Amino acid sequence: MHEAAASLRLPGSGLAWLDAARAEALRAFAERGLPDQRNELWKYTSLRALAQRAYAAGDNQAADRVVGMASLPLPAIGNQCVVFVNGVYRADLSNLNRLADGVSAGSLASGLRESPEPLRFLLDKRADDDDDGFTLLNRALAADGLVLRVAAGVNVAEPLHVVHVGVAAEAASALHVRSLIELGEGARLDVVEHHVGDAGAGHLLNLVRDVNVHARAHLGWTVIQRACADATVLRCSRVRLHDEASLGFHALELGGKLVRHEIRAELSGARARFESRGAFVLHDRQHADMEVLVTHRGRDTFSNAVWRGVASDRARGVVHGRILVQPGADGADGSFYNKNLLLSTSAEIDTRPALEIYADEVKANHGATVGQLDENVLFYLRSRGVPLEVARRILVRAFCAVTLDGIEPATLREYCDGLLAEQLPEVAA
Repeated sequence: MHEAAASLRLPGSGLAWLDAARAEALRAFAERGLPDQRNELWKYTSLRALAQRAYAAGDNQAADRVVGMASLPLPAIGNQCVVFVNGVYRADLSNLNRLADGVSAGSLASGLRESPEPLRFLLDKRADDDDDGFTLLNRALAADGLVLRVAAGVNVAEPLHVVHVGVAAEAASALHVRSLIELGEGARLDVVEHHVGDAGAGHLLNLVRDVNVHARAHLGWTVIQRACADATVLRCSRVRLHDEASLGFHALELGGKLVRHEIRAELSGARARFESRGAFVLHDRQHADMEVLVTHRGRDTFSNAVWRGVASDRARGVVHGRILVQPGADGADGSFYNKNLLLSTSAEIDTRPALEIYADEVKANHGATVGQLDENVLFYLRSRGVPLEVARRILVRAFCAVTLDGIEPATLREYCDGLLAEQLPEVAA
């Protein structure tokens, strides 16, 4: 992957601590490079083709790109939305006028220009063992991002929509976005994240998020990924849950050429809860890699993951779920279940559930399957006059529907179900 960093204008340049952190990240990247398949977390995802591509370093015209929000494939997004176009925050397209008292949402770039010191804890970091080449590039080259904070005790009734729009530019760009979501004690918030884009907007979006949910707070987080067919979308989400904090995560992965989401959830507080449900539905030569890495540190913590994968044509999916129970996390309860459907002989899905347990009196379960549609059920439906293609779509839709359970509000769940139905003619034909 070749990137012309010299043309990128980075916010906060001139701050000694930030310049030093960026330089250190670039030095670490020069030593480590992009992850390859010797890295256990990238074992089934090859970056050889990506490494040969040339990308512009960001899109310096992103603030001026014309975007017709009404024409984008989005649901009704209400009165709270944050819009990024080619990785840059667009105040003219966002709507933050009706944020509840105690909620602040803004751009990382603006924060670095106006009040950088509160962001130092997020950005003034050195490379550690968990940082791969993409997180290091993000640390060095992030040009913008979302900074979202909810004060203690604030219950936000209406979801906040975060929209990432990819717009065709003169050249495909590498877009590095760094975001922070923080909920104070007892706060509640729902975030709906959308990825959409123009045909031909074959950018690389490298998105790193730090999510901090304090004691007794709850975050609901739904990701609807419908990037354009030649886009690369790489997301790394690092989550920390404190005492009795909870996170309900849902994902529907439908678009993109190469898509990867690495979720690192650390249940550091007693009785913290992390629940995740997700599905990818792939066709053509799409590649999706879902890494769900859960660490139990606090006592009596709970995690549950339910993921579904569907692949047709020559598509490939990867699902890796790891539950790590650290010493002292007595009473932890963790489970990871993944089921997958192959709809063609050339499709492939690799699934790798894993448990590592170093504490007493814990419950931990995992299971994974890869199979085909049940021929007996297909025969039954066809014997009742249902055409074969329709029968296949019915079964695939039912297979994935379990991952939509728990999405709130109901209108958003129905919207996701409709998107799933739209995708099925591509994969179940």
